[in-house]
Amino acid sequence: MSSESLPTTAAEFRRKLPRYHGEIWGPPQFTDWVEEERSWKETCYIGNWSRATPTLRYTGPDVLRLFADCSVNTMNKFAIGQSKHIIHTNRDGKVVEEGILTRTGEEEVLAYSTFWADHWRRNGDYKVEMEFVEEDKYHVQGPNSLYILEKLTDAPLRQMKYMRNVDTTIAGVDVRILRQGMSGEIGFEVQVENEDGPKIWQTIVEAGQEYGIREMGGRVGMLNHLQAGYPTLLLDYLPAIFDEDGAGYLAEMGEMAADLNDLYWATAGSYEVEDLAELYRSPVELGWANRINFDHTFRGDEALRSEVASPKRALCTLKWNSDDVVDVFASYFRPDGDLPDFMEMPQDPRGYLYFDKVLVDGKVVGNTSSRGYSAHFREMISHAVLDIEHTRPGVEVTVVWGNPGSAQREIRAVTARTPYKEVRSRVDLTTLPV
Repeated sequence: MSSESLPTTAAEFRRKLPRYHGEIWGPPQFTDWVEEERSWKETCYIGNWSRATPTLRYTGPDVLRLFADCSVNTMNKFAIGQSKHIIHTNRDGKVVEEGILTRTGEEEVLAYSTFWADHWRRNGDYKVEMEFVEEDKYHVQGPNSLYILEKLTDAPLRQMKYMRNVDTTIAGVDVRILRQGMSGEIGFEVQVENEDGPKIWQTIVEAGQEYGIREMGGRVGMLNHLQAGYPTLLLDYLPAIFDEDGAGYLAEMGEMAADLNDLYWATAGSYEVEDLAELYRSPVELGWANRINFDHTFRGDEALRSEVASPKRALCTLKWNSDDVVDVFASYFRPDGDLPDFMEMPQDPRGYLYFDKVLVDGKVVGNTSSRGYSAHFREMISHAVLDIEHTRPGVEVTVVWGNPGSAQREIRAVTARTPYKEVRSRVDLTTLPV
């Protein structure tokens, strides 16, 4: 597959996707999506992120310099066994790519979903090698996740700080456990070689029965990101590569994106653009300004200095009016009238960057993304990036639902806190009951 196969203009992005991006997480649901969605707030889930976050190993004496040069993050005081949210930007300070970076040795890191660093490596002067690592990654998240893993390993999990790793064994198999919290809850990622993955999955599922564990299917795969306030590349914003600055990387993406071409790379919704750059986002707009460190030079640093000092837009959560949402579904059972675009439940599974216009007093002030229904909260919510004066909780806005040419609906909404769910990912584990 060549780069010419990818859409490169706003008009080309308005295409139909032939497959569901939910396939990345396996079956649409293992039991029932309602209980799977409720699990990480009430009990625990296990989810398979192996395909969604490929692993790249970078080794060599210049490995930290490489990532400092191509990331907004500092590499100072980056300890072995530590992980961090790594962000790469273009010259305008817009996000090209982001992921997790783990330091595993003096001259070694593991990067999850950060191909930009390899592009930078191959086009720079660095004594660094890269290789793909064949491993499975299972998220075990929720209030009971600690108790399940404590049954399976003697590792000192309660002493683990947030975004720290420990090497241990489960069922006689070597694994690495990362403490993280993409669900906004107490959570871990269990990393294991591919060949041992199914055994570890089943071991965790069996150990978790008494704690109400659920296997997470594709229908709810990204709802935890929405509720915990983690905007996601290719669902909430477009990688900033569709311009002269990203031309070399886009050419390489032709091959790298082959497996994802039928799952992503398409836009939908009422928010239309002529320039794809309108769908780019900066770390500041996405709520990640605290990751930016100006102790080094990186691409986009000057633009981000200005934006950090005077931000114009910000991420928030929208709580959609329940009566207006119900009326969209009710219209499908009325004998007359035009039908609006169907509002998929619990979330659109098709992989579109689904952007809808947000209005205040009839003026467009931003757009929504990642709309989804929570059975736990019994609400429809979404991410939104809005002009900053409208992002405080409690602002009344209007969402224009539906694609151009459809029977669009205006849906009332109100801004809410981000993250929407109470954040418990950094709880002191030593304080929990034994």
